[in-house]
Amino acid sequence: MLKKESNQTNCNLCKSSDVVVLYVSEVKGVSRTYLHCNYCDLVFVPSIFHLTSLEQKKRYLEHNNDINDPDYRKFLFRLWKYMKPILPNGANGLDYGAGPGPALVQMIIEDGYNIAPYDPIFYPNQDLLEKSYHFITSTETFEHFSNPGIEIKKLKELLKPNGILGIMTSMLTSWIDFPDWYYHRDPTHIAFYSKHTMEWIAGQFLWDIEFPRENVVLFKS
Repeated sequence: MLKKESNQTNCNLCKSSDVVVLYVSEVKGVSRTYLHCNYCDLVFVPSIFHLTSLEQKKRYLEHNNDINDPDYRKFLFRLWKYMKPILPNGANGLDYGAGPGPALVQMIIEDGYNIAPYDPIFYPNQDLLEKSYHFITSTETFEHFSNPGIEIKKLKELLKPNGILGIMTSMLTSWIDFPDWYYHRDPTHIAFYSKHTMEWIAGQFLWDIEFPRENVVLFKS
């Protein structure tokens, strides 16, 4: 078995040193450690276990992100159905972490809104990060953040006053179930959130928060 050792002692979100080992996985002869922060409740993978950009890209291209796939569009609509009714006319948005097939961007454009895709690997247009937006979507992206605190601060800076950040990411109600959870088996998934974590984020960034359905979170600035 290939075993790596991590000496990381601070949370990737809140920087607290109150972290403990939650679980150590062994997949195909490779071990990976998951740390739990007792302060913000994030579970995260230490940086020594993170994939390179090329390894990540290879994994992302294995996903089915066909913009015309009705099942994929139905999945993404779980977020958009709650955002669309509360957006002002003419709202402009950013899809942060769009991936190789920005289906949500296409759906939102079809509904008459302006939105652009940003992704550090597939759509790395830095000019988009110099603007501000009425709304930001981030579907199945937060779990890929190597430094969630930095990324979320960036998203806050991109939002206009009274803006909306809508995210989708799988969450557990109890970390006791983590060992049997499918979500951590994807090697690109390195940050895992609970409702408590999301509430901590809302408090830290002075956002209102809603959980309109399972695994969907709305932050309002």
